[in-house]
Amino acid sequence: MTRPRVMGIVNVTPDSFSDGGLYADADRAIEHGRQLLADGADLLDIGGESTRPGATRPVVSEELDRVIPVITSLVAMGAVVSVDTMRGAVAAAALEAGAQIVNDVSGGLADPDILTVVAGSEAAYVAMHWRAHATAMADFTDYGPDGVVESVRRELGERLDAIIAAGIAPERVLLDPGLGFAKTAEQNWELLRGLAAIESLGRPLLVGASRKSFLGGLLAVDGQPREVGEREFAHAALVALLAQRGVDCLRVHDVRATCDALAVVEAMGSGVAAVGGIRQGDAS
Repeated sequence: MTRPRVMGIVNVTPDSFSDGGLYADADRAIEHGRQLLADGADLLDIGGESTRPGATRPVVSEELDRVIPVITSLVAMGAVVSVDTMRGAVAAAALEAGAQIVNDVSGGLADPDILTVVAGSEAAYVAMHWRAHATAMADFTDYGPDGVVESVRRELGERLDAIIAAGIAPERVLLDPGLGFAKTAEQNWELLRGLAAIESLGRPLLVGASRKSFLGGLLAVDGQPREVGEREFAHAALVALLAQRGVDCLRVHDVRATCDALAVVEAMGSGVAAVGGIRQGDAS
């Protein structure tokens, strides 16, 4: 089994759904990124715009002020950095600061210039399934007779064609099914069960399920969803299942829990467990 890459989330925002305000200060965001690396993150995703349902957008200068100092510092530490943005201007500045990946939740729909920026670089590009900005996405959950899996496969395929036409080589592209974006809880579960259809597009998959509301709804008691910070056990179980089915990258808040789940999957798959840094079977 090829172990999925673990992308640690650094939200440099005051209003993200999971940790809004905790790392809005650059110094705290940088320290958080450093801790995620120590916990086992393979790369860090730095974002300055919340995309939670109902969130309003910062102006470009504000987004730049949030992310560029953090990217610069973490790159200087040797981190592989992704910038989480929908804006071409922010992507360009982030790549100049040393980011190697552009993670665009709109797949180029919010700002087509972002595709030109990436095409002129050597960066990887993550294109997520997206239908509308956060203030309106709840109005776009009708996937018609084809259903959510086939619709997402078709719409992501259309974005992949546009991305390649813009000059970005297909081997530089990852696809994200967009859990939680213009999707109901049940549609999220349908997508997770139907990931093979998205894989049929032939590009690596990134999945971001960490702390999302469909997990909170699954764990609800008396109609009250589980609190955001108390969904990690369910997420770790999902991580293990996604790893077994070959998802390529996992975008997560709790890197340590994710890496623990992946270690269990890896040990079960190889039939050899690591104990105290020594693999059983090698001890003789």
